[in-house]
Amino acid sequence: MTSTIAPRVRTLVLLLLAATGLLLAGAGPVSAHAALTGSDPRQGAVVDKAPQQVSLTFSEKVALADDSLRVLDPKGKRVDRGDPAGTGGTTYSVKLHSGLPDGTYTVTYQVVSEDSHPVAGAYTFSIGAPSKTSVSVDDQAAGGGVVGVLYGFGRYVSYAGFIVLVGGAAFVLGCWRGGTAVRSMQRLVVSGWLALTAATLGLLLVRDSYTGSGKVGDIFDLDLLGQVLQTKTGAALVSRLLLLAAAALFIAVLFGAYDKRDDEEKRDLTFGLAIGGSVVAAGLAASWAMSEHASTGLQAGLAMPVDVLHLLAVAGWLGGLTALLVALYRAPVETPVDGTAVRRFSRLAFGSVLTLVVTGVYQSWRQLGSWSAFTGTRYGQLLLVKIGLVVLLVGIAWISRRWTARLAESGAAVSAEAAEEGENEADADADVEKERVTSGAVTSAATTESGAADAGAGAGSERAAQLARQRAAVDTARRKRERDADPNRFGLRRSVLAEAGVAVVLLAVTTMLTSTEPGRTEEQAAAASSSATTEANAAGALTLDMSFDTGGEDGKGVVRIDLDPARSGANEMHVYVLRPNGRAFDIPEVKVAFTLEAQDIGPLPVVPDHISTGHWSASGVQIPMAGDWKIAVTVRTSDIDQATVSKNAQIG
Repeated sequence: MTSTIAPRVRTLVLLLLAATGLLLAGAGPVSAHAALTGSDPRQGAVVDKAPQQVSLTFSEKVALADDSLRVLDPKGKRVDRGDPAGTGGTTYSVKLHSGLPDGTYTVTYQVVSEDSHPVAGAYTFSIGAPSKTSVSVDDQAAGGGVVGVLYGFGRYVSYAGFIVLVGGAAFVLGCWRGGTAVRSMQRLVVSGWLALTAATLGLLLVRDSYTGSGKVGDIFDLDLLGQVLQTKTGAALVSRLLLLAAAALFIAVLFGAYDKRDDEEKRDLTFGLAIGGSVVAAGLAASWAMSEHASTGLQAGLAMPVDVLHLLAVAGWLGGLTALLVALYRAPVETPVDGTAVRRFSRLAFGSVLTLVVTGVYQSWRQLGSWSAFTGTRYGQLLLVKIGLVVLLVGIAWISRRWTARLAESGAAVSAEAAEEGENEADADADVEKERVTSGAVTSAATTESGAADAGAGAGSERAAQLARQRAAVDTARRKRERDADPNRFGLRRSVLAEAGVAVVLLAVTTMLTSTEPGRTEEQAAAASSSATTEANAAGALTLDMSFDTGGEDGKGVVRIDLDPARSGANEMHVYVLRPNGRAFDIPEVKVAFTLEAQDIGPLPVVPDHISTGHWSASGVQIPMAGDWKIAVTVRTSDIDQATVSKNAQIG
């Protein structure tokens, strides 16, 4: 048995590890649901006098800690005072010390969005005039590092545990009740429960460090754990643990008391387990729906129950598939999974797929909002990958259904042959028993005279028992060979194994989706940024956004040029380099050139000074006369990768 199963199991385990590694390597810093949509002072602004406070506006409500908003002077010293607070809606502010000198100030923020993901970022503004700053703010990324990897792994394990627990129990109770006495099925469901419980406890411990300091040492700080319990995510995780206690009772009854009942009691118990198990499973699914993407944004009241149905359908399909795989490979010969059980699961899987399609379409519309978000946002691109995997999985499932039908057709013939063979074996056993009894009687009569009757009878009984065990072992091995030789069962095994492999990758992509900023939010943030640009232009300053792609790694982004007052004479110029999601990042070199082609003036080169992460500035940029100027920006993202983009704008 081991030699047959081990290669396939090893393959599946390697695929699981590869998918997990892909998940953790590709996850990187979390792109969360909330996005910065506005600020006062705005990014790159040069104000005449020091503001009394700094305000930030997000796309949704966020949770603040004492140091969620910080303002640093050019030397890196904090100039904010008091704790940050909400000023109404989704705007939050922190007060500043009075009498701040001129120079460039850095605003950093780290908050937690309503869907539980950390959000971090930074930008600069200047008082009086820009200046050099010693503040080095790398591309702000919350939820990264070792703690981020641990949290991502915990999320993956929790999803996998939920799927195996709920789907495995549903398979046993609804498709193959004989599996309640099968040790491999018991171990599978219990393993799902243990994985989900351990992952939930781990997420509770890691949570505060994940959304805050990012330090591994803070994981075991019980004071921080107390703060986590007061948050929405902490309450959801604690609720999940309480529901897991009820799930433990369900497992104990399903694999303990159930088998000891008679048929009538089993029917009543099956009904009770189905109702209770459904309630517990829905509650576990709700612990995600009530604290993540579904709990905030558009139509949250409808999105949460839809998300619960989606998670239950995933568990019914993929968890049941895992249980079927274990049953096909590890079920004992005495209680093999039959065609009836496979047909029942096929119907369960079909219903689950229909539910997934309906709920998935709604979720896609809600999270994307437009067709362009499919290809223009990371969430949409991941969703396309997920859709492709689901289509592939459905195709393999169709092949499995064909093998199931063939297995069912051959089942009746095999059962008839087995019954006939059983009768023949019974007759043969009866003949052997008669011969053994006769032989024993003769031997007993012969040995009675010699006084060794008891010893001879004992030796005969021991020998008969040994022969019976050997015969049973040989018979079991023969029946296993015959079962494994069935081409229909072999084909079903292979197709189900392929389904399970695709399902592992699908789960990894799904986990990445839950921690990625939805396309709708990303596009809303971009629209808000565009609106801010329009307002700036109306005030007399010129702002141009130009997309670039140098072709290298991390070579895509947007370069923003701010020119104030955008008139002939001296101007203040700021250059910002942003990732496609709007976050600032540094590149090795930025150069700007102005050309007035109508008057054959230029190009006039400008090399701005680096101010902070993704921010360059130049003072006294001379524009000799008004006109339609071509502004060309050269960005270099590596030693060999660079691109030049340009736009025309009216200056003066």
